[in-house]
Amino acid sequence: MRLTKRNLGWPEDKEFFVPEEALQYFRQFVEERKLAEVKWQETLTAYKKAFPELAHEWERVIRGTLPADWDQDIPQFDPDESPMATRVASGKVLNAVASRLPELIGGSADLAPSNNTYLKEHGDFERESYQNRNLHFGIREHAMGATISGMALHGGVRPFGGTFLVFSDYMRPAVRLSSLMRLPAIYVFTHDSVGLGEDGPTHQSIEQLASLRAIPHLTLIRPGDANETAVAWRVALENRVGPVALILTRQGLPILDRSVFPPASDLQKGAYIIGPETGKLEAIIIATGSEVHIALEAWRKLSSDGFGLRLVNMPSWELFEAQDQGFKNAVLPPEVKVRVAVEAGSPLGWERYVGEEGRVIGINTFGASAPGKVVLENYGFTVENIIANVKALMK
Repeated sequence: MRLTKRNLGWPEDKEFFVPEEALQYFRQFVEERKLAEVKWQETLTAYKKAFPELAHEWERVIRGTLPADWDQDIPQFDPDESPMATRVASGKVLNAVASRLPELIGGSADLAPSNNTYLKEHGDFERESYQNRNLHFGIREHAMGATISGMALHGGVRPFGGTFLVFSDYMRPAVRLSSLMRLPAIYVFTHDSVGLGEDGPTHQSIEQLASLRAIPHLTLIRPGDANETAVAWRVALENRVGPVALILTRQGLPILDRSVFPPASDLQKGAYIIGPETGKLEAIIIATGSEVHIALEAWRKLSSDGFGLRLVNMPSWELFEAQDQGFKNAVLPPEVKVRVAVEAGSPLGWERYVGEEGRVIGINTFGASAPGKVVLENYGFTVENIIANVKALMK
C-alpha cells in the first residue's frame, strides 16, 4: 500500500514524517507476505493434485458451506414415543449429523452428560489426538465462549458449546462479541426454566431469555418438542450471519403428532399457528418451548367451549421478526387485541407481542426448590390459569 496523507488520515495542509526505518520495515513485511502467498499457492496446488477429494472437502469447509447430504441422518421422532426432553433430542440430532460434518467440533463447560453435547464416536480432543472432536472446557463458561468465538473467526471448523441457560451470564461478554462480529457460533443452553426442578433458584433461569434476546444479531430458538429441536439444529447449522442459541428443556415433553399439527419445519419462520381458531378469531395465546403443551390443552378446552381462539407457537422472536410484515400480520392480526403470552421466564419484552391490552403469564421473582411440575404449577403455568386469563381479557 502506498503511504499518503489521505490514507494515513493526515490533513492535506500538514507536513508529516515517516522514519526510513519504518518504511523499510513496511517494505520487508509486504515482500515477505508476497513470498508466503506464492509458497502457499504452490503447496495448495500440489496438494490438490495429490489429494483431489480431500482438497475439495477442505475448500468446502473453509468456505463454510454444508455438503449436499449433511442432513440425511437427522432423525424423525415418533409421537408415540415417550415424552422426550429437548436436550435429549438435541444430543440425538447432534450425533446424527456429526459424521457427515467433520468440521463440527465442540463440548461443554463440564456439563456434557447434562447438555447432551458429547459426540459419541469422535473421541476427546487432546495432545496427540487432534483428530478427535470433543472439547472439555471445564467449569469455564467465559473461556468456552471466547474459545468458540476464536474458532469461528478463524474458520475451517464449526464450533459449539454447552452449559445451563442460567450460566449464560458467565459467558455473556463472549456471546456479545460473537454477536457483534456475526460469528456462526452455536450455544447449547439446557435446563431452560424453573421446570428443571429441585436444583432450585440458583439454577432456575428467570431473566436469561430476556437478557439474551436483548443482544443484537443473536438468534434464540426455544423449540417445543423433539422434532422442532431437529429443525432448530438445521437452522443453526445453515446460519452464517451470527450466533444461534438453542434453549432446551431438562424435563420431558410430548412429541406432537405432525399429521395433526403443522410440520415442525414451520419453526424456521419463528412463529406459526399451531392451534387454529374455529369461527371468528377473538383471542390469541402465544407460547414457547415447554409451555406450548400447557397452552395447547387450554386452547382445546376453550375452543370446545365455542371461543374463537388461536394458539401461536413462537420458538424464536428473531426468526419471526425476519419475516415480511404480511406473514407477521397473518399470524398475529393487529386488530385482535386479546392476547395472552405464556413463557416460564421474565415477561420483559413480551409487550411487543401482547400489546397494552394483553397479558403475560411469566415469572417476576426467583424460582423455588421443588419438583419441576410443582414449581411450574405454583407459578401459574397451568391450563386453568391460562383459561382464566383469556376469559378475563375477553370480558
